[in-house]
Amino acid sequence: MNNKRNILTTIVIIIFGTLIAETPKYVVPSGMKATAYPAHVELNWKNTQGFIYEIYCSTDNGKTFDLKNENCSDTYLDFFKKPVTTDKKIIYKIIPKGLSVKSIDAVKFEVTTMMKPASDDELLDMVQRYTTRYFYDFADPITGMARERSNDVNSNIVTTGGTGFGIMALIAGAERNYYSKENAYQTINKIVGFLEKTERFHGAWAHWYNAETGKVFSFSQFDDGGDLVETAFLTQGLLTARQYYLNGTESEKNLSNRITKLWETIDWEWYTQGKDSLYWHWSKNYGFKMNHRIKGFDETLITYILAASSPTHPIELSVYERCYTSSNYYLNGKSYYGIKLDLGMDYGGPLFFTHYSFLGLNPNGLTDENTNYFERNRAHALIHRAYAIDNPKKHSGYGANCWGFTSSDDPLVGYSSHHPGTTDDNGTVSPTAAVSSIVYTPKESMDVIRHFYFDKGKQLFGKYGFYDAYNPGLVEGQQVVRSYLAIDEGPIAVMIENYRSGLLWKLFMSNPEIKNGLKILNFYYKDKTDNK
Repeated sequence: MNNKRNILTTIVIIIFGTLIAETPKYVVPSGMKATAYPAHVELNWKNTQGFIYEIYCSTDNGKTFDLKNENCSDTYLDFFKKPVTTDKKIIYKIIPKGLSVKSIDAVKFEVTTMMKPASDDELLDMVQRYTTRYFYDFADPITGMARERSNDVNSNIVTTGGTGFGIMALIAGAERNYYSKENAYQTINKIVGFLEKTERFHGAWAHWYNAETGKVFSFSQFDDGGDLVETAFLTQGLLTARQYYLNGTESEKNLSNRITKLWETIDWEWYTQGKDSLYWHWSKNYGFKMNHRIKGFDETLITYILAASSPTHPIELSVYERCYTSSNYYLNGKSYYGIKLDLGMDYGGPLFFTHYSFLGLNPNGLTDENTNYFERNRAHALIHRAYAIDNPKKHSGYGANCWGFTSSDDPLVGYSSHHPGTTDDNGTVSPTAAVSSIVYTPKESMDVIRHFYFDKGKQLFGKYGFYDAYNPGLVEGQQVVRSYLAIDEGPIAVMIENYRSGLLWKLFMSNPEIKNGLKILNFYYKDKTDNK
């Protein structure tokens, strides 16, 4: 009897031990989260070990699961192409490779979300939220400055102009509760701290700095010093932040005062060389060797407005009139596709001309003897759209829902300028161009956003929003440059906010010095956004 019991016990132990041995060991990832957007779900989990996970999805309440992806990162965007018309429950399992999705243990890797029908405002909020991540999540952690680009081959290079755009995006993001206002303050405070300590050139900052050393990183051979235009883009953002923190806590008021000191020590007048022009560059090593006069009409208008607005080192009206407005591509007056363009080169040039200066400078109600700036900029965007519809070079994909040309990365030639009517049009469309034009062309820009997201989102939309460049005429694997640039990301986030609320326009235009500078240069401004 005892022998039978011993044999039975031995068999049970063997079977039980075998079962234990055959049960695979696994690590359940922490922080698993599924967040639904208009036509995709973002999955996040902690994976510092780089484990391989298989991602399964069920849209039938768990009856069946389809394998969607296998990766070793900690993020996955699952696109559904079309928005849902009714609430839909989506179940995911993020399981280790080798563990069956049907296993009883697979439930431990399950996360659920609800996809809901989305409005245009929710679609815009999503694009703004994702794009703002570039200046919050991807900012240099020590300096807070915006990295020049996501695919930088020059180590950790930060950009001054792009940081100015980013400061404005951060303020809007705080107001939208993408992160706390305290966290936004901490990032902007780090930026100001870096700008106070790093080398300046008669008050101007360089185009690029090495975030690791804090030293200037040369933009080109003779451009290793002050860059007045990038300084203007940066100052536009700083002055927006100054007004945002002007009446805040004691630490916020202190930040506002520190920005004032930076602003007042920029020697705009020195960059005239005592002549009738503003000059773009000055270097300790090469002086004014580049001799680049800042002439318009282009993205540099904000440089003259800030220079005239300076309470300490202003320029005179004659500098603006004898340089910026006297260039051979300032006045235009011709029509393109039946659309009259008052200022700028033929077809208007790249669309960043209508974006960079007007992130803080409000074109609504801004006029001078030559144009209404809102109408001029709207015409520029509509000409780009009309050109894409006409498509004289017969590029693939161009049309009413795929237009917009600017300087950006390029699948064929690297970073390049793109605009209608030139050999620079090689079939590449830059999402920032049409999306950032939404303040001028809301309906037409929304057509592009919907197409790029709902139809092409799996190709064109990533961790920080729309990728930088798209050429639909190339083979599928080479159509998209999956990079992000600060100077392309910033206008998207800022202009969407200006379209939604006018917040950043209101803040920048509330600077009393700006109103004075506009008067000096014979601009007339009447705010038309108070009722937005």
